[in-house]
Amino acid sequence: MYKIVKIALIVVSVIGFICLFMMPDKDMLRSEAMESTGITLMFGLAYLLMAVAVAATVIFGLKNMASSPGGLKKAAFSIIGLLVALGLAYGISSGTDISVDNMLEKNNIVTSESEVRLVGAGIWMFFIMLIAAVGLILWGGIKNATSK
Repeated sequence: MYKIVKIALIVVSVIGFICLFMMPDKDMLRSEAMESTGITLMFGLAYLLMAVAVAATVIFGLKNMASSPGGLKKAAFSIIGLLVALGLAYGISSGTDISVDNMLEKNNIVTSESEVRLVGAGIWMFFIMLIAAVGLILWGGIKNATSK
């Protein structure tokens, strides 16, 4: 298995190195550059690597979760916690933070209030998860400091 992974990594590296020389010149228009073969191959390679990473993470995560006795229970609590945080983030975001008409007139960006609300929910979700992570780090540090 190790040899197969090593060979696959070498092949992907060589393909990426070849694509590096197929990149468009800096003088080329952006619209033409985005349609060039080098960019298309690099995006395809990135999508392939992302798919492999996601598949490996999900497969091995499910395998490890199912093999431990409390793994399913911990996973259920984690998923419920994430859904609660997502619901809270979506409830906090309003969708009226910016003017949709102003976005169209000044920036030529077509959007809707629901899209603005989803972006706001994503930003709030980031803040909620950041606060939770910092809180858990502090809690762990205080717990370790007081237990000695």
